[in-house]
Amino acid sequence: MASLLRRYGYEVTRQTGSHLRLTSRLKEREHHISIPRHRTLKVGTLSSIIADVAGYLQIDRQTLVQELFGR
Repeated sequence: MASLLRRYGYEVTRQTGSHLRLTSRLKEREHHISIPRHRTLKVGTLSSIIADVAGYLQIDRQTLVQELFGR
């Protein structure tokens, strides 16, 4: 997930245990998200990450999903 979000300016800024903190500086303010560093993500966790990123980028969630996963 972290590598997919690099397209939107997110970079890993730190790691604590099994979680990564990503930061984007594309807009006037920084945006931070924390994602688990697991091979698979639970559906609810993935949905929450997508909603948070879509809100920051001010785009529709479905549009973000299509751009990230090609669906």
